[in-house]
Amino acid sequence: MNKKYNPQNIEQPLYKLWEKRKYFSFNNDNLRKENYCIMIPPPNITGTLHLGHALQYSIIDILIRYKRMSGNNTLWQTGTDHAGIATEIIVENKTFLEEGKTRLEYKKEEFIKKIWKWQQQSTTTINNQMRRLGNSVDWERERFTMDAEMSNAVREVFIQLYQENLIYRGKKLVNWDSKLQTVISDLEIENKKTQGLMWYICYPLANKESTEKNVDYIVVATTRPETILGDTAIAVNPMDERYKNLVGKYVTIPIINDKIPIITDEIIDMQQGTGCVKITPAHNFNDHTIALKHKLPMINIFTNNGCICQKAEIFEYEGNTNKNLTNRKIPKYLQGLTKNEARKKIIEKIIELKLLKTTKPHESIIPYSERSGIIIEPMLTNQWYIRAKNLAHTAIQAVKVGKINFLPKKYEKVYFDWMYNIQDWCISRQIWWGHTIPAWYDNFGNVYVGRNEREIRNKFKFDKNINLTQDEDVLDTWFSSSLWTFAALGWPKNNSLLQACHPTNIIISGFDIIFFWIARMIMLTMYIIKDEYGTPQIPFKTIYITGLVRDEIGQKMSKSKGNVIDPLDIIDGISISNLIKKRTTNMLQPKITKKIKDLTKKKFPYGIKAYGADALRFTMAALSSTGRDIIWDMQRLEGYRNFCNKIWNASRFVIINTENQDCGFNGSHKKFSLVDRWISTKFNQTVKAFREQLDKCRFDHAANILHEFAWHQFCDWYLEFTKTILNQGSIEELCGTRYTLITILESLLRLAHPIIPFITEAIWQKIIKIIRNKKNNNKEEDSIMIQPFPKFDASILDFKALSDIDWIRDIITEIRTIKNNFKISTQKSLSIIMRYKSIEAKNKIIDNLQFILNMINLNNITLLTANEHNPPSLSFVVKQDLDILVPIELFDKQTELIRLNKDIANLEKKILNTMNKLNNKNYISNAPKNIILKEKEKLKNYQEKKIQIIKQKTLILT
Repeated sequence: MNKKYNPQNIEQPLYKLWEKRKYFSFNNDNLRKENYCIMIPPPNITGTLHLGHALQYSIIDILIRYKRMSGNNTLWQTGTDHAGIATEIIVENKTFLEEGKTRLEYKKEEFIKKIWKWQQQSTTTINNQMRRLGNSVDWERERFTMDAEMSNAVREVFIQLYQENLIYRGKKLVNWDSKLQTVISDLEIENKKTQGLMWYICYPLANKESTEKNVDYIVVATTRPETILGDTAIAVNPMDERYKNLVGKYVTIPIINDKIPIITDEIIDMQQGTGCVKITPAHNFNDHTIALKHKLPMINIFTNNGCICQKAEIFEYEGNTNKNLTNRKIPKYLQGLTKNEARKKIIEKIIELKLLKTTKPHESIIPYSERSGIIIEPMLTNQWYIRAKNLAHTAIQAVKVGKINFLPKKYEKVYFDWMYNIQDWCISRQIWWGHTIPAWYDNFGNVYVGRNEREIRNKFKFDKNINLTQDEDVLDTWFSSSLWTFAALGWPKNNSLLQACHPTNIIISGFDIIFFWIARMIMLTMYIIKDEYGTPQIPFKTIYITGLVRDEIGQKMSKSKGNVIDPLDIIDGISISNLIKKRTTNMLQPKITKKIKDLTKKKFPYGIKAYGADALRFTMAALSSTGRDIIWDMQRLEGYRNFCNKIWNASRFVIINTENQDCGFNGSHKKFSLVDRWISTKFNQTVKAFREQLDKCRFDHAANILHEFAWHQFCDWYLEFTKTILNQGSIEELCGTRYTLITILESLLRLAHPIIPFITEAIWQKIIKIIRNKKNNNKEEDSIMIQPFPKFDASILDFKALSDIDWIRDIITEIRTIKNNFKISTQKSLSIIMRYKSIEAKNKIIDNLQFILNMINLNNITLLTANEHNPPSLSFVVKQDLDILVPIELFDKQTELIRLNKDIANLEKKILNTMNKLNNKNYISNAPKNIILKEKEKLKNYQEKKIQIIKQKTLILT
C-alpha cells in the first residue's frame, strides 16, 4: 500500500473493474433467489447532479451493497427523466444565449432535435457523476422516460384509463403560464405576499334601481380591475342586510355597459371589502366555483400570451361554447394590451367616468410560476384529466393497513391530507417536449384514442377522405414518471423481471415530491398492476423520506443563489476560478452573476480541495437523519476524510505486521490475549448494532457506530495495545494477535463497504492476499462487494475481557489526563505508585503491566497496599479499589495550588447546592426515596473528594 491515502488513485480504476466484471447486474438466471430491488428516483436531464442527489444515491447504494453482500439478488434500476417543461426551458435559454433565437423561431421537429442532443449530453454527464459516486446500478438496464419501451407503456396506460372512463377531456379553469403558454400544476406554483392596491369601483344599478339609502350604484372592491371585462355577476352574502333589496336585480359593468345579475352566496365575506364581490368565472378559482353553483356563463378575456383578446370567448357553465349569449364586446383601445397596460387604461377610463370611489393599499397572495417566474393567470382551457378520486381510495388503504410504510411515519399525515382532498389531475401540457397524447380529432372535433392513426382508421373504418389530426399537447412529465416502478421493469410485456422485482422494496424520495410522484405512483400502479389473484400491487413496500440538503446558513441550494455544489467538485476538487465559472455560466441576469461571484469567493477563497467519494458518502450517511433537512457542513466532510485516512494508515500498520509472518492460518498454535478477545467482542457488538441500524434505515446511527469502532476501538486502542505483544509477546501470542489483526480488519472492511466502497475494496484486495496465502489458497482474487456481510456471533462474546480492558483503559486515560493537566510531556517517563484495595485490582495491574507501562511511557509502577506508607505524592482516585499516586516532586507547586483551589471552590458550590436540596422540606417530602438517596450519596462523594484535595494541598504546602 502507498504511504499516503489518495482517493484519486483508487476510485476510478476500481469502478471500471466492478463494471467490467458486471458485479452490479441482476442475476436473471437465479430469479428464485430472494430479490431486492430499488428504483432510482430518475434525475432530470436539466443539467448535473447536486448534493441532494448525492444524499439519496449514497443511501440507496448503501442499501444495495448491504443486501448484495447479505445474499440477495439485487437490482438498482437506473434511468433519467425527460423533465418536459424544465428541459424545454433549459434548451431554449441555451439556444438564445448561443444563437439569439427563441424556440418559436424553429420548426418543432428542429427544436426537438436540439433537445435530444441535449438529452444525450446531459445523460452522459449524469451517468459519469453516478459512477464517480460509486453507484452500483445495473447499467445494462438503463432507461429513459421517453425511450421506446417507456413510450409504449405510457401509451398503453393512457388508452386503458381512457377506455375505462378514468381519463377525459374537458374545459376547466387551470393555472396558466402566459410566458411558457402552458398549463402549470398547482404543485409548481409559489404563492408570494405582494403589496398592491385595492380599487373601489362604482357599478351603476340597472333599470333605475337604488339601494335602501337611495344610492343608484353599489361599490365593488377589486385588486384586478382589468378583469371587469369578464364579469358575469355580482355576489353578496344572503345575510347582508345592506343588499337584500337588490338580490335578483342587475348592475351595469363600467366601460362595457353589459348588464349582470346580483346573486347571493354564503361564501361571500360581508367584512371583506364592501361585501360585494364581482364574479369573473374564467379568471378566478373562487369565482369559478360560485359560477358552477349558480350556472353562470364564463367569459375568457385573455389570449394565451396574457394579452387582452380582440373578441371575448363566452362559455356556458358546463364549458360548452354559448352561442345564445350576447357577445361581450371589448373596447378596441384595450385589445392586444398586456394585463398591466389594460389595467392602467381601465382605471383611467373609470376615473374619467367618475366611477372610482377610492383606492387603498392592500396585501395580496399572488401565485407565481416556479418555472418561468411570472404571475399565474387562471384560464379556461381544454385539457386532459384523470379522475384521481376514483384511484385514491385504494392508494389510501395501502398505507392505512401497512402494506406501504412511510419512514418517518409522520409523513403519512401529509400523504393522507392530500389524498383525501385530491382533485382531478390535469395531465396535458402545451409544450413540445414530452409524450404525445394518443388522441386524434376529425373535422367535427370528435376524439378518438388509440395507439396510432392506422389503428383508429381500421377500428372505425375511416377511408382516406376522413382527415384525422393528432392532439398537439403532450403529457405531464409526472404522468410517465408515475409508471416508473413497473414500466422501467418491462411492462406491458409482463416479463420475468417484473414478476421477480415488483413490488420494489423501498423508494427514496424528498418530502417535496410526495404529491408530485409518490402518491401518483401508488395510485396508478395499484390500478394498472395486479397480481395473479387480481389484487392491486403496490409499487414499493417502504417510502424513505429524506430532507433537503441546504447550505451552511440553511438556505435551499439553487443555481440562482449560486450555492449549488457539484458532487464531483467535492470528489475531485476545483479551483476558485473554475468554481465561479461553473456557477455563473448561462446566467441571464448580470446582477445575480456578480452576487454569485462575491459569495463564492467569500465561502471558498481557495476553491474546494479533493476529498474523494468515500468521504462524501460517509458525510451524507452521517448527516441523514430521516426526514430532517441537512445543513451541509464542510468541516464534517473534512473530519470524515480524516476518518478514511485513519483507516488507510491503520491498514498499513496491519499489513506491515502480518505480511510474510505466521498469522495462524496454517494450523499454528494461537494464544489470544485479553486485548484480542476484547476487540473480537467489541467488533461483534458493533456488527449487531450496525446491522440493526441499517435494517431500520438509520444511516446516521450506523455511520456513528462504525466511526466509533473503527477510529476509537480498533485504531486508537487495539492497535496501540498490540504493539506491546508484537514487540514482547511469545510465539503463540504473536500468532494470535496477527490472526486477530488481519481477520478483524478484513471483517471491518466488509462491514464498512456499503458506506465507503472504494477504500474498503482497495485495502481488502491487499488483505485478502495475506489471508489466502496463509491458507495456501491460490484462488483468484475477486471483490469485497460480493463477499458475505459480517454476522453477529454470540459465541465470541467475552464479557470479562470487556470489563478488564475497560478497567485498564480507565487507568491509562487517567494517567494521560494527569500528564496533560500538569503539562508533563507525553515523552517523559514517569515512575508512579498505585495503591490497590483488593487482590483483584493488584492482579489486573500485574497481568497487564506491560500494556500500561508502554502505552503511557512509564518507567515502573510501585504497588502498595492500603496501609503501606508512600512518599509525598498527589493522590487520584481512579477506581473504588485503586488510587494513583504521583510523587510531588514532579509538579510545579504554584500551578498546582491554583488548580487545587479552583477544584475546591467548584466542590464547595456543589456541596452547598446539594445541602440546600436536602434541607428543603418540600423537596424531601415530594422527591422519590431513590432520588434522595442519590443526592445524599453525591454529597458524601463531594465531601470526601474535598477532603482528599485539601490533603493534597497541605502536602504541597509542606
